[in-house]
Amino acid sequence: MTLEQALIAGKEVLERAGIAEFALDAWYLLEYVVEIDRSYYYLHYQEELAEDLRQEYEVLLKKRAERVPLQYITGEQEFMGLPFKVNSNVLIPRQDTELLVETARGLVQPGMRVLDLCTGSGCVIISLKHFVPEIEAWGSDISKQALLVAKENAKANDLSVEWVRSDLFLNLTGSFDMILSNPPYIPTGELQGLMPEVRDFEPREALDGHMDGLEFYRKILEKAGAFLNPRGYLIFEIGYNQGEAVSAMMKAAGFGQVRVIRDLSGLNRVVCGRKE
Repeated sequence: MTLEQALIAGKEVLERAGIAEFALDAWYLLEYVVEIDRSYYYLHYQEELAEDLRQEYEVLLKKRAERVPLQYITGEQEFMGLPFKVNSNVLIPRQDTELLVETARGLVQPGMRVLDLCTGSGCVIISLKHFVPEIEAWGSDISKQALLVAKENAKANDLSVEWVRSDLFLNLTGSFDMILSNPPYIPTGELQGLMPEVRDFEPREALDGHMDGLEFYRKILEKAGAFLNPRGYLIFEIGYNQGEAVSAMMKAAGFGQVRVIRDLSGLNRVVCGRKE
């Protein structure tokens, strides 16, 4: 079997399985297994694929056909131009969340102490530290396994971040100039309607925002003021239909300059406020 034949067969397997981006995923898996890029492929597409690599490719195709996310198969996802290791203990970093980092990047100043609550893979705080190295970066998560992934990612990107295992603020001390969070915000009743890749493989505790999807915003807002320095920023990622509710909650908790920021699709994605 040549590289070309393997790719054609891979596309057919994933298309039959109903994978939306079957052609792209078939390519990414071939690229991963054979360790080639597109330039090499176009120059050598008639090259024979070694039997052990063919078998490995077929195994990975089967996993993807079973809706295992591509990123959990390859173990990596790019975010803000940086590589991040991922596994089933953390949410896969998404482009939507880059707006959270960009918003923070536009407000943060060198020397600020910044906390990322519900850090997961660490992609948010690590990316911010990459672009603004002079901040003092902290990340926390309730999951020990998630923090192990985050620590690996900080090391792989050669960045220094302090990690704390904590149920929100429970084990945290001191105060911060900025708190960021992409908390679980999907209403429990909507979880079953998610894509199988998300519903069946990504960690439920990182998705489930309880009955109305707003539970973690309430819990964070109960104590955020006590952990923020005067004029400190609180910045959330939100669901597309949660802008009004989270804004109202932030104002009720005493935050000023509250604003909702839309993503490139025009959907509400981030809410930002400042401690009065």
